[in-house]
Amino acid sequence: MAMLEGIRIVDLTTVIFGPYATQMLADLGAEVIKVETPGLGDVSRYLGTGKPDPTMGSIHLTVNRGKRSIALDLKQAEDAAVLTDIIATADVFFHNIRGKAIARLGFDYESCKAIKPDIIYVHGTGFGQDGPYADLQAYDDVIQAASGTTSLLPRVDGNPRPRYIPSLIADKVAGQFGAQAILAALVHKLRTGEGQHVEVPMFECFTAFMLTEHLRDATLDPPIGPAGYPRQLDPARQPFPTADGHLAIVPYTPASTARLMELLGGEDLLASPEYAAAKAAGTQMTLIYEEIARRTPAKTTAEWLAIFAENAIPAMAAHDLEEVRDDPHLTATGFFRRREHPEAGGFVEMRPPVKYGAARAGELGFAPRIDQDGEAIRAEAAARRG
Repeated sequence: MAMLEGIRIVDLTTVIFGPYATQMLADLGAEVIKVETPGLGDVSRYLGTGKPDPTMGSIHLTVNRGKRSIALDLKQAEDAAVLTDIIATADVFFHNIRGKAIARLGFDYESCKAIKPDIIYVHGTGFGQDGPYADLQAYDDVIQAASGTTSLLPRVDGNPRPRYIPSLIADKVAGQFGAQAILAALVHKLRTGEGQHVEVPMFECFTAFMLTEHLRDATLDPPIGPAGYPRQLDPARQPFPTADGHLAIVPYTPASTARLMELLGGEDLLASPEYAAAKAAGTQMTLIYEEIARRTPAKTTAEWLAIFAENAIPAMAAHDLEEVRDDPHLTATGFFRRREHPEAGGFVEMRPPVKYGAARAGELGFAPRIDQDGEAIRAEAAARRG
């Protein structure tokens, strides 16, 4: 039996944040009913190329795996009645529609609680609903900017223009918080029988994530220093050049730093007055990084990796994205696997990374077509109405 087997989640979320959260729960065995607008469906369907069907984009395959799809126009009374019946059998109702809009549709928390008194009602918002940004729209770029994340790369390279991290990182982090929140609310419900309203705001979630280290000395009251974690903002902290590529090396402890300098032939640096002065000022890592970069071109990546492995120095080759699929460790662990999607054809899938020793996660299904399960779900709703 899969860990979340028997848990039913009604998912009205779109794009990445919500679908990423519910896919993680589908991977654990939950039944996730993806409610989409008729015709176009969720916009995430068009992220990445879909062949031959444009509604089955490559990113859709990676964030909607294992879900059932029904297309409902919630402005129509008949379709709203179908959703009402689905909610009556659900454990979780998750949406990212703005509060006033979901209320107009008749599916705000109080309305859903009247349908299912113990419902876990999860609202994925851009911003906390008790603040002045409550009604603003939010997307990944907006949240990266508002959280201060776009100020980080300028601190590293001196280019003053704010820039985004090239990842939908705010969406995915908020999705992780969303999945965690649902699991916590399910545990509470199992203990007490009580459902609840849960709010998962992207801005607050991602700001908490980013400022874990970057608030740093501004954490203290009064602050004793600026925000920003110097080690991560050091321009010299980059993958180091080798004779045939680049290498990530982490001289993290004093002992490993000393051993690394010895292996590189740069141990004299640690005894120099320049290093002593930098250490007193807390800037010694810049000298270490610069010394590493001067010495690593002397050998190939493979040669350095062999030396560092023998001497317990943390290091890995800096891969291109395409190279990661052929990584020998990921190959050995079966992280990637090729499957045949009934509509989209062959595709490479990443299995859920967490392994459980005492229970089964769940069988990995496929991302659905728009309304693929609509007929069956409607029949189930009709049977419930009697």
